[in-house]
Amino acid sequence: MIQYMLLFSRQGKLRLQKWYNPIAMKDKRRTTRELITLILSRKPKMCSFLEYRDQKIVYKRYASLFFCVAIDSGDNELLTLEIIHRFVELLDKYFGSVCELDIIFNFEKAYFVLDELLIAGEVQETSKKSVLKAIAAQDMLQDETEAKTGLDEMADKKKLGLAGGLP
Repeated sequence: MIQYMLLFSRQGKLRLQKWYNPIAMKDKRRTTRELITLILSRKPKMCSFLEYRDQKIVYKRYASLFFCVAIDSGDNELLTLEIIHRFVELLDKYFGSVCELDIIFNFEKAYFVLDELLIAGEVQETSKKSVLKAIAAQDMLQDETEAKTGLDEMADKKKLGLAGGLP
């Protein structure tokens, strides 16, 4: 089972984190800091698997982002690499060649993609088509809600005499 997932830049800036078990904030910060330091200090040709406390850490670098996943000690590392790759493929399809700025400015979309792929640290959906379909439906619903909210605000302003020309 996946314990948590971290995305961070080559500069060590945390861009996304998802914890699947309750952990104290202090411990989260310490774990995040230690893992970022440990992974960034490793050479590119080194193995992408680490032992950290009682967990296995699996990480992969894509462009300027590191995708880091902690799993139970008995879980399969190669399967975890495939999950990371599937997540990156989904982000690529959604954003069209994902980059760090996409994660920074659209973090809620990145979390939604992750939540469609994984629930409670387990793979929920393996089909890219199904995940992208669910995301498209969510985007459409959000657009409709924003449009309705915008119309409601305009109607409220009109009632107050704030919309349109001079009084």
